[in-house]
Amino acid sequence: MSETMASLTPAAERILRVAAELFYDNGIHAVGVELIASTAGVTKKTLYDRFGSKDTLVGMYLTRRDENWREHVRHTVERGTRVAPARRPLLVFDALEQWMAERTPRGCAFVNAHAELPDGDHPGRQAIAAQKRWMLDYLRDLVREAGLRNPRKLAGALLLLLEGATVTAPIGVLPDAVAAARELAKGLLDAAR
Repeated sequence: MSETMASLTPAAERILRVAAELFYDNGIHAVGVELIASTAGVTKKTLYDRFGSKDTLVGMYLTRRDENWREHVRHTVERGTRVAPARRPLLVFDALEQWMAERTPRGCAFVNAHAELPDGDHPGRQAIAAQKRWMLDYLRDLVREAGLRNPRKLAGALLLLLEGATVTAPIGVLPDAVAAARELAKGLLDAAR
């Protein structure tokens, strides 16, 4: 957890938790600071005192979600100690499937937020870019640890499959999108041996 997140007061934690639910369920632009403050049981002044702006709050919401995602992925992969190194990247797809079943009825929070935040300097856009870069780097590390050929290219392909499944699954057009992406990823890993 980032140092900023670790130092949040109980009221700030409550604001962030409420904002996260409201932003994810309704969209960032559809949720105003008045709704966040009243739902969290604080004043708008308290919200601004703790976060400074709605933009900062959005950035922290996405950063917190990213921290939770990273922890979930690492935990899933680390539990897979009996899995051969060449198969460990597939555990990321298992993590995604579980995450989506438990937490994402509206799809990827980062993709949804990206569509709402056109300004590249927005704190939320910075958090989104950091999340996607981390995922690519993590996949590259797993591929390197497995000793597979061309880790940069392979990690990029795995990220594309992962992101495609993340966006496609909640729409429901392609049944078992994550499982299908995982099967394609398996073929890529086999070919890279």
